[in-house]
Amino acid sequence: MYELVTGPLAWLAFAVFFIGVIARIVLYIKGLDWKLDRVTYTVNVSYGIRGALRSIFVWLFPFGTHSWRSYPFMTILVFTFHIGILITPVFLIAHNVMLWERWGIRLWTIPEPVADILTIAVMVSAVFLILRRIALPEVRILTTAYDYLVIAIAVLPFFTGYMAHIQAPDYRFWLILHILSGEIMLVAIPFTKLSHFVNFFLSRGQLGMDFGIKRGGMKNKGLAW
Repeated sequence: MYELVTGPLAWLAFAVFFIGVIARIVLYIKGLDWKLDRVTYTVNVSYGIRGALRSIFVWLFPFGTHSWRSYPFMTILVFTFHIGILITPVFLIAHNVMLWERWGIRLWTIPEPVADILTIAVMVSAVFLILRRIALPEVRILTTAYDYLVIAIAVLPFFTGYMAHIQAPDYRFWLILHILSGEIMLVAIPFTKLSHFVNFFLSRGQLGMDFGIKRGGMKNKGLAW
């Protein structure tokens, strides 16, 4: 089973992930209303690029925008959750050992105590994000079982990985479940809300470019749309 999930299933998951993400990008760009969205873009390219980069850059940092500053606790939760999800799998020592053994790829790694802290932070943040969806009426009314499923898909690799890391009973079970859950998340990314990890840059770039050129954006240098 271990050979299956670390071999053919891993290749399949990565293939679906990369092809799916590329398809997402292509479909997003093709889905734009080019009769509206291209207005003045070819003339004021520098303003558009500057607006796009500014919009992406400012929204990538905690409290960089008015919206982030309006809800400080929520901002901390969101950034903690996303930083842990992005950094831990890519730079974990165990993952990089596997990458090196299987495909000869080696990346920079983070110390195990840091990985432990980030893993726990992801799980704790997820609990608070779920409680927020339950407690706040304005969020609860928009929440469906699908939203909880997406959160579960994102968090399960961290929970199972942590159980394997602390040598919980039946280590091999947790290890295989960890690898499977990670592959499920990779496959799910292009087809679920998890795709916002790439759609964020596309949508923020589009908005930043749009407002950086039109609606007074060329006269106002201090506002990040």
